[in-house]
Amino acid sequence: MDDRAQQVGLFRYSLVRELSSERLSNRERGALARSMAAREHIGPDGLWVRVSRTSLDRWTRAYRLGGFEALVPSPRRVETTTPAHLLDMACALRREQPARTAAQIYRIIVEAEGWSPSARTLQRHLAAAGLPWRGTSPARATGRFEAERRNELWTGDALHGPQIDGRKTFLFAFIDDHSRLLAGYRWATREDVLNASRALRLGIAARGLPEATYVDNGSPFVLLSAVDFRHGGAAVGRHRGVGYERRSNCGRVSGADGQRPAAKGGRVGGARGCSSRVEAASLPL
Repeated sequence: MDDRAQQVGLFRYSLVRELSSERLSNRERGALARSMAAREHIGPDGLWVRVSRTSLDRWTRAYRLGGFEALVPSPRRVETTTPAHLLDMACALRREQPARTAAQIYRIIVEAEGWSPSARTLQRHLAAAGLPWRGTSPARATGRFEAERRNELWTGDALHGPQIDGRKTFLFAFIDDHSRLLAGYRWATREDVLNASRALRLGIAARGLPEATYVDNGSPFVLLSAVDFRHGGAAVGRHRGVGYERRSNCGRVSGADGQRPAAKGGRVGGARGCSSRVEAASLPL
């Protein structure tokens, strides 16, 4: 008897112990069963559960006939319907090459036998047989991200700066991903789309029009993507977790992989450099 089954049996016994008393009349036993079914009980997992009147009656009859052992659930015995020779073949293929995946084993069995259990079934069987997959995932190159030319892509972000006269300050900055030049920036006391757009417009006036910008999903930049910069601005892209999109008034263009940290490193490094130079300075806002 395993611990889980014993805990379930003890829980059932705690409920039917009073119901199985011979001193109770049928009317009293029925009233007690209805009362127990109407309230919650702490189950074997420590969670509050409800037990139906039908289950209480069934457990009570089982306890009267077989005692405590009748309350302990029996282990499930499910016979497999998968041909044994296919499972043996899967185990042999895994032993031959531990790095062989379940999907590869599935395709080999299909080619050899014409049919195979699903790859997920094979994976569960191999794990239960002590033959887990022992391969290695391919290494992913995460080199430094850099645009190919100036003004191809600007990366924008907002940094919380030092407090001045008791007020919070924010630095909106756009860095060119090719030259690492801070193309446009602006200090402000509010983190909103107006200051973000002003920083972008200052960069455009000084350095020209970028082809696209790369920003996150912060509230200033979510609204920034709706601002029309066609005649004096850039196509604004928003980070979207697995990747990011460049949004423009001319349509949608797919961008680079947003999970790579290199694109973020440029803007973070530039923002930290600005912050370290103004910690003790008074800034005109």
